[in-house]
Amino acid sequence: MKNFLDNIWTKRAASLISGLYAAAACYLCYCSIFYNIEVSSPGLLCLLVSGVSLFCLVIMLYSRKQVITRIASVIILPAMLPVVLMYFGQWELIIPIIITGICILLLSGSGEGFKTAFGTIFLLMYIFGALGYFLITSFFVTASKTTEVAAGVSPTEKYRYYVINTEDSSNGSTAVYVEPNDADVYYPFTTFSLKNIRRVVYLERPIAGNIDIQWTTQTRQEITAYLNSVSDSISIHLSESQLKSLGYTYDSKLTLCDLTAEQKKAIGKTVSDIETVYLDQLTDEQLGYFDIGRDGSGRYYVLSPTAEMLDDLNMDSDETVYIKDLSSDWKSVYSVEKDDSVMLNTLTDEQLAMLGVPESGDVMTFNGKICFRYYVAVLENYFDVDDRSLSISLLN
Repeated sequence: MKNFLDNIWTKRAASLISGLYAAAACYLCYCSIFYNIEVSSPGLLCLLVSGVSLFCLVIMLYSRKQVITRIASVIILPAMLPVVLMYFGQWELIIPIIITGICILLLSGSGEGFKTAFGTIFLLMYIFGALGYFLITSFFVTASKTTEVAAGVSPTEKYRYYVINTEDSSNGSTAVYVEPNDADVYYPFTTFSLKNIRRVVYLERPIAGNIDIQWTTQTRQEITAYLNSVSDSISIHLSESQLKSLGYTYDSKLTLCDLTAEQKKAIGKTVSDIETVYLDQLTDEQLGYFDIGRDGSGRYYVLSPTAEMLDDLNMDSDETVYIKDLSSDWKSVYSVEKDDSVMLNTLTDEQLAMLGVPESGDVMTFNGKICFRYYVAVLENYFDVDDRSLSISLLN
C-alpha cells in the first residue's frame, strides 16, 4: 500500500481531483454572476459541501507537489470572490470552500515567497473587491420600499409571476413581473434561478387597491385573429435565424435610413416621404448614388471602398466588400441598416408555428386587463435564457 501511495502516477492521478474541485469553484463563480441562489436546507447543504471539501483537501494535501494541485491552489480563492460578494450570507456554502482554499494555498508544495505573494494579492483582491462592490450597489440603490403582494405559476407551469408594490415619493406603483418557470437549475438542497430574466408586463400608478390575477388558455389562431382585428400594421421583430427560416436573406431586409432631402430626391422620393426604403426597391443607378452595387445573386456591396475601410476589414483592394461584412459604424456612413421586422398579418399559421409559437398557451389578465400573452413573449423573445452578457444590474 505504501508503494502505491508513494507512486508518482498515483499522486498525479489524485491531483486531477484538485483540478475538478477548482473547476467546481469556477462554476460556482459563474453561477454567482448570472444566477440567484435559494437554499432549501442550509444544514444539509453545509454537511454536503463540508464533506466534499474535506475529502478534496486531503487529496490536495496528498498531491500538493503536483502541478495541477498547485494551479488549483491559486484558482480557488480568486474564483470564490464573486461568490462571497453575490451570495453574501450563504455561509453554509461559502465557508467550507474558503477554508479549503486557504489551507491548500498555505500547505501546498510551493515556496514561502510564492505563498506570501499570492496570499497578499488575494487579500487585497477581497478588500478592494468588497469595497468596490458595496460602493457600486449603494450608488444604484433607489430610495423606495418594495413589497411582494402576490405570486404564482401559470396553468401550464411555463411561467411564474410576481406582483410588487413599490412605495416611493410619487405615490408608489404596482408592477406585475413574469419570468419563465423552466429556466432554473436544481442541485441537492439548492436552486439557481437566472438573474435579470423577469419582465415587467404591467405597471400602474399609484399603488393598485385591488389585485385580481386571472390566467386563461388561448390558441395561436385566436390570438392572431384578435391582434389582426385590432390593427393591420402590427410588426414583430425577429432574429437573424428566424428571418432566415421565413425565407428572408440578409440582403433582402436592408434599408436606407436617415435620408436627407437631396438623397430622397435622388431616388424619386419627396421630402415628406417617410416610408421604409428597401435596397431591393432601387435600381442599379439609384444604388450607385449611394456607392452601393448589387451582384447577380442579389447581394449588396460597396462600389468604391476606401483605404480606411479595407484596412479595418483586413481586406485587399481587389476583394469585394459586402454590406453584410461592414461594422455598424460603416453601415451608417452608407445610410444602410437591417430591418428585422415582419408584418404580423403577412405570416401564416404554419410560419408562426415555425417561429416557435405553440398551438396554445397562457394569457394573463390583471384587474380585467390583458397584460401578458405567451404568443407575444415567444415572438418578441421576452425571455432570452441563453443571454449571459455582463452588466451592472447583475450586481443587484
